[in-house]
Amino acid sequence: MTLPTTLLAIDDLVVEHRSPGRPAVRGVAGASLSVSPGEVVGLVGESGCGKSTLARAVCGLNPITAGSIAFDGQPVTPLGLRRRKLTGIQMVFQDPYASLNPRRRVGDQIADGLRTSGDTATSPADLLERVGLPRDFAGRHPHEFSGGQRQRIAIARALAARPRLLIGDEPISALDASAQSQVARLMRDLAVDSGAGLLFISHDLSVVRLIADRIAVMYLGRIVEVGDTAEVWASPRHPYTQALLRAVPRPDGMGTLPEELPGDVPDPADPPGGCRFSPRCPFVMDVCREKEPEFGPVACWLHEPR
Repeated sequence: MTLPTTLLAIDDLVVEHRSPGRPAVRGVAGASLSVSPGEVVGLVGESGCGKSTLARAVCGLNPITAGSIAFDGQPVTPLGLRRRKLTGIQMVFQDPYASLNPRRRVGDQIADGLRTSGDTATSPADLLERVGLPRDFAGRHPHEFSGGQRQRIAIARALAARPRLLIGDEPISALDASAQSQVARLMRDLAVDSGAGLLFISHDLSVVRLIADRIAVMYLGRIVEVGDTAEVWASPRHPYTQALLRAVPRPDGMGTLPEELPGDVPDPADPPGGCRFSPRCPFVMDVCREKEPEFGPVACWLHEPR
């Protein structure tokens, strides 16, 4: 999908975590990505690669060390609560129970977003109905619902603020298999119908394939490949993307971590020199260990122009 306007523009973003007496850890180490209105971008990668750190920086929850984030043409910086409400960015978090206040009725929590957006024509019950839940659920508390229902409530609360950009930070990983695809499709449909952009973060490539227009693959703080979902799925170019897709379970029982991808993700506090994937890459060359490839559609020396 090609859309004319860029809603979110992330350019060479660096986010560092600092602790007294310890070296800085780059959770995001020079990532670039964009999202357009009505577009769904899937951000995938192993646990600890920096996906959630990037998402929190986009929301203004994590300060950035270098690079830039622009939302609707305006820079995003660490924001106070009042200013953050006006940015038009809302996040649906991984744990739907932890993200909801257990002491308040869900209708009251959804009403907070409606007041923020100034929407007086919509009720909490209307939004619950929009996400596929009965209207009378508004009077209940979060502990009375299943995980899938709580995540739908969290989505309704996010939509109440009428965001132009919706971020799902592993929003289906805490759900059972029967609810995962339902919630993912719901987020896509609601975002596209409203013209909002959706940045959907997950390690489940099979679900991302179903809902995303484009896929961005992240490894150790870097975006290593970006492309249309169908193209990336049919012809992955980066060795890490190829390994991820081979690991996706298939109906024939195939799809396990391939032997040619040994080891674990390196320590982000002490990343390898050159290409960060070089210690695990089956096609590693001398240049891979010496110099980090520039980012394009794919950040790999195998695909650099000669």
